[in-house]
Amino acid sequence: MKDLNTPITDEDLLNLNIGDQITISGTIYTGRDAALPQLVELIKEKKVPFDLNGSVIMHTAFSNAGIAPTTSSKVEIESTIPYLSENGIKIHIGKGMLSDETIKELDKNNSIFVITPPVAALLTSKVLDKKCVLFESEGMEAMFKLKVERIPGIVAIHNGLSI
Repeated sequence: MKDLNTPITDEDLLNLNIGDQITISGTIYTGRDAALPQLVELIKEKKVPFDLNGSVIMHTAFSNAGIAPTTSSKVEIESTIPYLSENGIKIHIGKGMLSDETIKELDKNNSIFVITPPVAALLTSKVLDKKCVLFESEGMEAMFKLKVERIPGIVAIHNGLSI
């Protein structure tokens, strides 16, 4: 098990391989179908109110029931991954397969895709604090900033390779 702390650096990713089991601690952001395309627009307009460099985004909504990954290959999510990686996101956490083109873009931007078990009780127990930071009108699909301790995952895409 390899432990990572945010913000994630290029050096952190050098020591990872496909299939590695990892944990992530620190700050992660949530986003899915409603929030991620809006985040891309804010980046283009240079209006993101926080630094994305070295950050982690989990493809999930957040409710009082907890968190669990959503399918990352949905068009509204996967289409944002290359641009978000180009603009500082180092780790995307979700579930499912991504296209060959997205795999190439992740490699080009030295970013990775991590899958995590879709076990809401486990993942939610790792959240120490939450705060809505963008798109509050989207409800549970708003973008949240989470303080987490040891969110588990498996490196699924790295260096142009996929698990």
